[in-house]
Amino acid sequence: MSFVDKSSQQFRQVYGAGMSRFRFLLLFFALGMVIRAADPEVHTFSIVAFDPASGELGVAVESKYFGVGSVVPWAKAGVGAVATQARGKMSFGPDGLSLMEGGKSPRDALDLLLAADAHAAERQVAFIDAQGRTVAHTGAECHAFAGHREGKNYSVQGNLLASEGVLTAMAEAFEAAQKKNGTELADWLLAALQAGQAAGGDRRGQQSAALLVVHSGGGPGGDNDRYMDLRVEDHPTPIDELARLRALHGQFYGPAHPK
Repeated sequence: MSFVDKSSQQFRQVYGAGMSRFRFLLLFFALGMVIRAADPEVHTFSIVAFDPASGELGVAVESKYFGVGSVVPWAKAGVGAVATQARGKMSFGPDGLSLMEGGKSPRDALDLLLAADAHAAERQVAFIDAQGRTVAHTGAECHAFAGHREGKNYSVQGNLLASEGVLTAMAEAFEAAQKKNGTELADWLLAALQAGQAAGGDRRGQQSAALLVVHSGGGPGGDNDRYMDLRVEDHPTPIDELARLRALHGQFYGPAHPK
């Protein structure tokens, strides 16, 4: 064997395995990027709502999904609130709020977004604006039971639910909660979640929940609109834990609008 042949063989032995590992790592990271780029599958139930007396807007949600609060709820004081779920399109949150802030009605804003979406049949989304106008969409390919129900100043929606009764229970609980003295939007939203879970909720079970309420100057120090932004990322009974956090929030910060 010549010196050149021997050197070539040694090069392949030393660097060949390394090159193979390098190609494997490139493939691994490429696949990881594709997985991270995919729209999150967030099967869940949620409510978007508006309180005309206080001007508050809010979203509450629960799912058998880790960290549902990072995907579904979006809201901006004086503008509206959005819940985006099923094959969740996260851009529907900020884009929907931007369109409503620019003067579009919830219906027109949602229609524009869905018209440009190749996966509209897999989406479930609800909008409400600061006038209490609602619109909701449940795509034909959302997992059963899937549906939505719009009421005065609110919309409830869900997919992969135990039954349609989940939505009925949520709507009834939200309306009843408004009649209780000393309560506010956060309490009504939480009551809807609790009723939905009691009616069967997500048929896979529970894992995370979130409660978002905004009003102008509502954040600590009045520097933003985040009056309440509570999240339970992973818990066997996330709605119960969310209720505990909501009570603690009231003790720490007091009511949003002291009487």
